[in-house]
Amino acid sequence: MPLLPMGRALLGTARMSNAPVEPPDPPQTLEDTPMTAGHEDRSAPPDASMGNLVHFNPWRDFNDAAPMADVFGDEPDPEQITQFMEVVFGYCDGLIPVRSFIDKGQGIDGRPHNIWLDANAAAAGKMATFATWASREGAAVYVIPGTVAAVGHAKAAEILQMQTVVVDIDSGDIAAKRAHLERHLGPPTMVVESGGVTAEGQRKAHVWWKLTEPAEGSDVARVTRLRGDIAAKVGGDMHFRSAHQPIRVAGSVYYKNNLKTQVRIVELNAGLERDLAEFIEAVADMPPAPGISLAPDFATPDKPRVDDVLVTPVREGGQDDWSRFEGASAAIGHFLRMVHEGRMSKEEGWQAICGYNAAMLRPSWPIERLQRESERLWDLHVQKNGPPLVRLDSAAPAPSEMPTFTLGSLLDDTSPMPEDIIAPRVLTPGGLLVLGGAPKVGKSDLTISWLVHMAAGVPFLGFTPPRPLRVFYLQAEIQYHYLRERLGQIALPARVLAAARDTFVATPKLKLLLDTEGSMRVARAIQAAFPDVGPDIICIDPIRNLFDGGPANSHGGSGGENDNTAMMFFLKDRVEVLRDYINPACGVILVHHTRKLSKQQLKDDPFLALSGASALRGFYTSGLILHRPDEDAPERKLEIELRNGPALPSKLIDKVGGQWVEINPMNERLVRAEVGAKYDAERARKQEVILSILLEEAAEGRLYTANQFAEVFENKGGLGGKDAIRDRIAVQATKGKIKFVRNAAPYGFGPSRSRFGYLCVEGMVMPTDGKEVDPETGDVTPVRVSVLPTHYKSPQTGALLEVENPHIWVDPEGERP
Repeated sequence: MPLLPMGRALLGTARMSNAPVEPPDPPQTLEDTPMTAGHEDRSAPPDASMGNLVHFNPWRDFNDAAPMADVFGDEPDPEQITQFMEVVFGYCDGLIPVRSFIDKGQGIDGRPHNIWLDANAAAAGKMATFATWASREGAAVYVIPGTVAAVGHAKAAEILQMQTVVVDIDSGDIAAKRAHLERHLGPPTMVVESGGVTAEGQRKAHVWWKLTEPAEGSDVARVTRLRGDIAAKVGGDMHFRSAHQPIRVAGSVYYKNNLKTQVRIVELNAGLERDLAEFIEAVADMPPAPGISLAPDFATPDKPRVDDVLVTPVREGGQDDWSRFEGASAAIGHFLRMVHEGRMSKEEGWQAICGYNAAMLRPSWPIERLQRESERLWDLHVQKNGPPLVRLDSAAPAPSEMPTFTLGSLLDDTSPMPEDIIAPRVLTPGGLLVLGGAPKVGKSDLTISWLVHMAAGVPFLGFTPPRPLRVFYLQAEIQYHYLRERLGQIALPARVLAAARDTFVATPKLKLLLDTEGSMRVARAIQAAFPDVGPDIICIDPIRNLFDGGPANSHGGSGGENDNTAMMFFLKDRVEVLRDYINPACGVILVHHTRKLSKQQLKDDPFLALSGASALRGFYTSGLILHRPDEDAPERKLEIELRNGPALPSKLIDKVGGQWVEINPMNERLVRAEVGAKYDAERARKQEVILSILLEEAAEGRLYTANQFAEVFENKGGLGGKDAIRDRIAVQATKGKIKFVRNAAPYGFGPSRSRFGYLCVEGMVMPTDGKEVDPETGDVTPVRVSVLPTHYKSPQTGALLEVENPHIWVDPEGERP
């Protein structure tokens, strides 16, 4: 029995279509069955409420036919629908694409209905109304977890905002996979049981994480890639790598095989949100779930292997294992994919197709048919996979023959070595330098200071440019106004700023991936910045925000940073191609995040901390890691690894007066540094306690010699024994924090038996017998006088010397803080 039509007015501002398209099973993306608008349903009652769906059909509601499904099954739950809408669309703007259709296995057919709801406060109520109507019709309710700009548009490229990351776990040990996700990614915002049951009897689940803000622009691609990475690592549904993949609405009703049950929220942490960048890092570090292999499966028994197709002649009449049409389609499709992914130019792809036609098809196809079939397959491929990635065809051509050299020729070549871009051998011509560091450790600040110095031709932390360098800083973290603010806050010498004004060029925060389209945009920007001579340095900060691992299907991996093949694709097909296109001799600097390692691992091999695949370390010519040896200390350590030169010792650096400086490593504690730092802190604490006690006691009219003080305050205030107290007093006297009063008669004290006298600290006062009256309050208080030192201890000889001017507290000459 077909679904009854439904009027647009019944859902207020919701837009709807009931185009006669067969519902897919399993549900495919909304792009596969276009969502159209403009249909007016004349059968709707004229007084239908704008906010609620009212559906009345006497033939359906009062007939005596058997019900479609269990009428006593679960009904839609408006409260769960409201919770679901808040998690999935609470921050989004635009239109929400919604779809309902008959689930398979009910013995009835029906047409799908597509509507678009405004993402606002009324969306949850309208969704509940729609779900109630769909439930009466035996239809499931799906939604794309993102918003679009216009009615009738729901393709992958048309998704404007997404504020969640979701994985559909629909097979295997659901409970174990959920536990694996929570162990490595933390608790989810929401878990929904979709209604289906696995062959093992476990309920299928959708696991959701809500982001702190909606993803837009290139971040949408990062979210969908992240959904695919999670699915790959736990054996989830890989369809969610597509932005327009629909998913069941929690609180709606699941119909399949005469089973009627509710799509339930079984876990809700409504206030739990994740930062996208941090979540990407967590997913990259998450290992595959037990039993999940990320190795690609190349077994395709139903299709001929492309390698076989390309080298096997095919005769007409079906005389071979596959027909000429099958062979030609497979070969054309292979070369079109190469063009689409940017691995071949269009001209090269067409030549390869013509070459296959001439060499392997017996007889060959006419050129017109070959062109027509190529165009047909190209259109289908672009429809399915989006715009092509046009290759940078002007990149430096690869040598036609592999160069080889004998040992003798290498030994006899005494020509000068190429000049370093940054000496000593830190960045060489055509080299790749990776600077890694944890978030907030100061990578970008250090990078900007370093690049500005290089652009000015001024050495920085021992790294020396041969001349002022042309630097292009491609950064994707700091927006324009905050970038100019940071450049103004970095305390760079005036001469450095003046010299680098025209040779340092930076971008504001970019929302793009460094795919081939993004590479072309970057190439044009670099050529516009340096029209005459190419740059010496291209810096990309950070890798993560611009990373493109290529189409995942091309190498069978997850396509993320932790995938070796994806990382090699990014380095060779993106970074190297961009460099070769701009200037093959220029150096590239990549700024990258590091993951957490134990202190022992960081000490043994700090470069294991680089996030992402091990391919990165094997590819770069120089590696630098910035980290804090002690989280409570401001100093950072810069570890250095070189491929093209002798090893360089690590550098201890810090910001002093707003500028990065190198600290003498001889001042760094090498043995039991943490214990030593605690001892230092304890000594500083005892000093403050002694000084404060002396001030408080003097205010009460009491002065002490060193021995008296040590005996009176032994084991008080955590000062320890009297010998320890005397030692601390002696040290503070040498440092000038404590001085002495030899003649204490003005303060009512007789001569002291100590050769030094009474202890005195800066700001010390004592009460006298005199009284003074506050003219405003009438309070009577003792008259206080300052206790002034008469002698001090020489820091050089330890001798007791007279104070020249007791009214001015002067630290001894030669005192070192």
